[in-house]
Amino acid sequence: MSVQTISRPRETLRPVPSLMPPLNPGDRLSRAEFERRHQAHPEIKKAELVEGVVYMSTPVRFEEHGRPHSNIVAWLGVYCAATPGTSVGDNATVRLDFENEVQPDALLRLEPEHGGRSHVTEDDYLEGPPELIVEIAASSAAYDLHVKRRVYARSGVQEYLAVQMYEQQVDWFVLHEGVYETLTPDEDGVLRSEVFPGLWLQPVALWSGDLARMLVVLQEGLASPEHAAFLARLRTPPGKRQ
Repeated sequence: MSVQTISRPRETLRPVPSLMPPLNPGDRLSRAEFERRHQAHPEIKKAELVEGVVYMSTPVRFEEHGRPHSNIVAWLGVYCAATPGTSVGDNATVRLDFENEVQPDALLRLEPEHGGRSHVTEDDYLEGPPELIVEIAASSAAYDLHVKRRVYARSGVQEYLAVQMYEQQVDWFVLHEGVYETLTPDEDGVLRSEVFPGLWLQPVALWSGDLARMLVVLQEGLASPEHAAFLARLRTPPGKRQ
């Protein structure tokens, strides 16, 4: 007696759709929804929400971004080491308001006990405007120089340093009465921060990739009377400052 085997078609396994929509450039999201989608995609290393719109970075080039970025971070780090009460961030997420969550290339901030307006949240993000933000932009056409600059001014970021690689131009914006004005270099071509006395930058050294020269100019700023007075103020208890 033969046994007949009945074969059934194999069921096709369909992928279970993700409950979390993807994060795509151009999406219009609230900050809370942006964070949920971003956290669901750990492979995305840099995404920002600016005026409710998602921006995502392209792969980073070495000479056009990586090298100047590292030199800026080193420059800020030396200043921070010589100026207790300040701290440096590299690609740290900053929550500015309900439609703006940015990830600037670098930032320098005052600690809250010294008058800083940003603080570290319980989930380890920055909230509020740092005193100085630095962006390495591809050119003056980048959104860093337009919509993001307006957001930084409105949010109260006191100084914004925009490094424009194509034009080889540095614009150091200082917030005066709610409007950014461009900082004017001194007779030696050195830019001097108004918010962080002694933080001096020579753009020529930045463009040539001469970190040693950048730090020599910075050391001159750190040795200035203005930086000494700033240190004295930072060391004075808040209740006794004039």
